[in-house]
Amino acid sequence: MGSGRDAALEALTACRRLDAWSDGSMKAACRGLDRREAALCARLAYGVLQNRALLDFYLGAYCGFAKLEPFIRDVLRLGAYQILYMDRVPDSAAVNEAVETVKRKKRQRAAGLVNAVLRRLSREKESLPPLPAGDPADDLALRYSHPRWLAERLLDLLGGEEAEAFLRLDNETVPTAVQRNPLRCTARELTDRLAESGGRVQPHPWLPDCWLLSGGGELETMPAFQEGLFQVQDAAARGAVLAAGPRPGDRVLDVCAAPGGKSFAAAMAMEDRGEVIACDIHPHKLALIEKGAARLGLGCVRAELADGRERREAWAGAFDLVLCDVPCSGLGVIRKKPDIRYKDPAALAGLPRVQRAILENAAAYVRPGGALLYATCTVLPEENEDVAEDFLTRHGEFQKEPFSLPGLEEENDGAMRLWPQRHGTDGFYVCKMRKR
Repeated sequence: MGSGRDAALEALTACRRLDAWSDGSMKAACRGLDRREAALCARLAYGVLQNRALLDFYLGAYCGFAKLEPFIRDVLRLGAYQILYMDRVPDSAAVNEAVETVKRKKRQRAAGLVNAVLRRLSREKESLPPLPAGDPADDLALRYSHPRWLAERLLDLLGGEEAEAFLRLDNETVPTAVQRNPLRCTARELTDRLAESGGRVQPHPWLPDCWLLSGGGELETMPAFQEGLFQVQDAAARGAVLAAGPRPGDRVLDVCAAPGGKSFAAAMAMEDRGEVIACDIHPHKLALIEKGAARLGLGCVRAELADGRERREAWAGAFDLVLCDVPCSGLGVIRKKPDIRYKDPAALAGLPRVQRAILENAAAYVRPGGALLYATCTVLPEENEDVAEDFLTRHGEFQKEPFSLPGLEEENDGAMRLWPQRHGTDGFYVCKMRKR
């Protein structure tokens, strides 16, 4: 049986070397661990990714941190995170584990440095070096370990108080939101089955048929999950489907579907009557959609290989509803995927062009009277409002259609942005349009 600390180091190494997504590298690293060690791995790896800049600042006060090899830096970060953020882990254990890890990797000379730095950090953790004085963006970026450019954008969008709240929530542990499968169980039955996990189960504060779970271990191993009683889906994503309003008997196209959450939510709302075509550009992701639909007992969902930018004439004007949840920067889900904050911002510049192309193509598949839903899990206007409004300007046959979300009394003109600090959801943008 492996160690959670070793697995966390493995996950951090994968994120660094392979530019891997933290959730994928985490699952790979935790394979074979028992429940307790897997939980420790997740806490350590996510904790380091969430607080890396601040950890590096403190460690840099005690050594030439930036000049150390990446492996040693990761070991020091793991030790520092335990010392500064995990009260239940004795400082001595954190130090000793770090030293032994270095020794096992034949870094004998580095072992002394690791020991000295972490012991000093432990001694001085109540009187850490003060953060350098800077402008608000610099302060927020370092305090909450986000890139300066993002802190600056959030200050522009939200102002100081809300920007800080957004960044702070990015670094907090997030309960997992799950949605009931009404085809398989009642709300009471699901509540009882969720309680079997041994974790905390709470109804979502405003979205019906949604529960928040924490501390119950891997959901995929729960019998209730395997029996298809629920799916994991944030309230924002579920809200987007509710805004779209799929009905029994509808023909629905999800142009960027993998892993299939919105397709499944639509099929459930349709009582598994009608047709949902769930598309993805990657062949291996079709299997994920098919597996998820089978688990949930959704016979109306069909996975199909398709590029959202390439026209299918056979689909022209053929769908009652087209879901267009486009590839985006993902800045609204940093709280779940903390490594997103470290992606190269230069790569974001080309996203609106891709988003516009997908939306333009998807619109051709909407029948007269049908609905088109544009959605992202980011908070940047250039990926959200700018794309939607540009499309509407060029397509007079579409107009925004106001919608309501159950449990959330908030008016809109057909577009809504959901925020972690306001709504307790992922950062998300939804724009519903109706074709004349």
